[in-house]
Amino acid sequence: MRIIRDYQYVDTKDRGASAVIGNFDGVHLGHQSVIDLAREAGGNAPLGIVTFEPHPREFFAPDAPPFRLSSSETRAHRLEKLGVERLYELPFNATLSALSPEEFARDVIKDGLGLSHIVIGADFCFGKGRVGTAEDLKKFGDEMGFGVSIAPLVKGGDQQVSSTAIRNALSEGQPRDAAAMLGHWHRVDGPVIGGDQRGRDLGFPTANMSIDGLHPPKFGVYAVLVDVLEGPHQGSYQGAASVGVRPMFGVNKANIETFIFDFSGDLYGTELSIALVEFLRPEWKFDGLEELIAQIDADCAQCRTILEDL
Repeated sequence: MRIIRDYQYVDTKDRGASAVIGNFDGVHLGHQSVIDLAREAGGNAPLGIVTFEPHPREFFAPDAPPFRLSSSETRAHRLEKLGVERLYELPFNATLSALSPEEFARDVIKDGLGLSHIVIGADFCFGKGRVGTAEDLKKFGDEMGFGVSIAPLVKGGDQQVSSTAIRNALSEGQPRDAAAMLGHWHRVDGPVIGGDQRGRDLGFPTANMSIDGLHPPKFGVYAVLVDVLEGPHQGSYQGAASVGVRPMFGVNKANIETFIFDFSGDLYGTELSIALVEFLRPEWKFDGLEELIAQIDADCAQCRTILEDL
């Protein structure tokens, strides 16, 4: 997959794609259905995604609480697995946000990226003030010479599949409900960072990772799947993870700490992908280390049982 980050300087071989426009936060089943439509509509054209970095919501409200389900790296990994060949990850800035709907259609889609076909959701809005609608883009496509397909909204069970619904499921400690809408486990990707090494002292060394900028799932203990994405320990494992602020040890910045079962090795700086499978319990503050160790033992045993059934 090729990643293109400037719509004004696009190589000839990266033009002519059949692409979906959207933020693709989480790359859920609704996103996957419109990607399939773009694949079908494009024929032999490269399959593309037009998305934005930072997320427009981050641009307009930089001090708002974190809400993203996935980082740009996680999103790119997921899109590549779905067969996307061109990822147009456009910088969302004051210039782009000021374009009118017609300017966006002409300057970005037609002249900039040279897209042959566009697929959008029925609720798609674009242009300054989000005043452009899906029907507006279809009209511009007819005038400017690119095709436009409007995809229906996708439902999972009785509810519409959306990033908001997935966030709600994660906030309630329901990662399986989130996975049903995502079409895959919700994952936290990133490098292993240095910690206080308390887990090692307790006999449970953990791989610590930041969740900065991401919507935090319900704080507590989870059964998880672990993919080590690089290095000598590359492979798939199982484990138990704690998401939160570690109240046993005072006030701390929220992160995710993962104890990988049956593993020995140095992972500092290594990229991991942690999939949340099942929520076990909330964070607790224990009266002493012996009580904490006993609970970790019980948590790990429960996680092993859960993961055996996958």
